[in-house]
Amino acid sequence: MHCSVELLSELAPDAVIVPPLGAPADIEPAIVNAHAEAVEATLDACLACDVPLVWCVSDQMYESGGATAIEETMVPAPRDEALRRLVITGNRIRAHLPRHLIVRIGPLFALEGSDAWLPDLLAKLLSGESIRSAEDVIICPTAAEALAMALLGMLQQQSCGADSWGAYHLAGTEPVSAFTFTSVVRTQLDTRLSGMGESVELADVIALRLHPDYPMRRVLNCRRMLETFGVHQKPWRLELDRLLDQWCRERSEESER
Repeated sequence: MHCSVELLSELAPDAVIVPPLGAPADIEPAIVNAHAEAVEATLDACLACDVPLVWCVSDQMYESGGATAIEETMVPAPRDEALRRLVITGNRIRAHLPRHLIVRIGPLFALEGSDAWLPDLLAKLLSGESIRSAEDVIICPTAAEALAMALLGMLQQQSCGADSWGAYHLAGTEPVSAFTFTSVVRTQLDTRLSGMGESVELADVIALRLHPDYPMRRVLNCRRMLETFGVHQKPWRLELDRLLDQWCRERSEESER
């Protein structure tokens, strides 16, 4: 996954963008460690070739969340050993490469990709398999396309002399529980399928409680992103509607073929 010095010298890119590890708290520590090592190898190549590095990081790094929106200046301090390994990588980037962007993001959703969230969710809903989702974990879902557009805007401004490197937050608007987000997907899918004349018994969404004392809030404050680059948070509901419309069009076209 990492870029070598030889490759960067040949390509001479404006920047190297490292895709995020979707849910580092939910996968094998070995995968997280391998990701950290690959990012650090890419960092070494960027240092040798004087190329900026953009690293996107999951909001799961803020393991315990926060009572208020989490500021960019708050460096994550997780207890989990694998997550701490990612913090070490981030500290190394900040210490050695002045031209860097560390972009902390909410849970990504899209129709394609290994960590796209929506395809697995839609498949479970259509299969009738019950879905258990936390009602006491508050998040800000983020469309992958919104992140891509934001990164393009940031890098274009940097190339024009903005020189505003550092850590930023980007997430969707309207904090919501994982259970509510999943329920909205179910309702919107049911409405669209009915409109297409399909009668499908969708799976039930069951509320799961993980934090008995009080909800865990992982809400990112994205003010600095807006003030520095003019990048607004995109409402996740609008992005979800757009993606579900696209999914239904593709489903209809496939059925006609």
